[in-house]
Amino acid sequence: MNSTIDTTVAKTGTTILAVVCKDSVIMGADRRVTAGNIVMSKNERKVQQINDYLVMSWCGNAADAFLSSKVIAAELKLSELRNKSRPTVQEAASMVGMMYYRNIRQPSMLPHIVGALIGGINEDGTTEAYTIEPAGGVYKVQDYDANFGSGMPFALGLFERQWKPDMSTKEGVDLVVEALKASTQRDTASGNGIDVFSITKDGIKHAISHKITSIYS
Repeated sequence: MNSTIDTTVAKTGTTILAVVCKDSVIMGADRRVTAGNIVMSKNERKVQQINDYLVMSWCGNAADAFLSSKVIAAELKLSELRNKSRPTVQEAASMVGMMYYRNIRQPSMLPHIVGALIGGINEDGTTEAYTIEPAGGVYKVQDYDANFGSGMPFALGLFERQWKPDMSTKEGVDLVVEALKASTQRDTASGNGIDVFSITKDGIKHAISHKITSIYS
């Protein structure tokens, strides 16, 4: 993470995406972090692989979002050590939801407001994705989702017309890239780069990693 960001005030106007394909889950996000109408960072990876089998992305308060990735990775490892078995994707999502539920209900001068998408591989090779709302609700993604990011309307409109239930992993990656491009063209809080992860029974791949730079003549 960029240490120059004042994450106590930075908010993430964001596009985060998850698409369910025939045999995979595709997740993507832009890289811009904003505070009001100021671009605080142009290279924050808001979708990240947090362990061998899970990918997460976030929208909302930047400080809480970045911290939650470290906390959930540690909590999942502790759960695995205690129970001698790896949590399922659903269990991981439920853990995140409970964390958000508790945090948003604790009195605070800076309330915890974060939404998340989580995708991963279960031990039997199946892939799943879940969306976690800022209030802590957890819902399985059956087709596609953009949580509560500011780029959501632009991405969902494209998904509505182009998503198919039997999409291949490559088709899913291409669709997520197009949705991110559409969002970054219209949503002022999204942009500067895109990251896309594919999640299959064979593992997690950082399929796309692109910067979007302005060229001045």
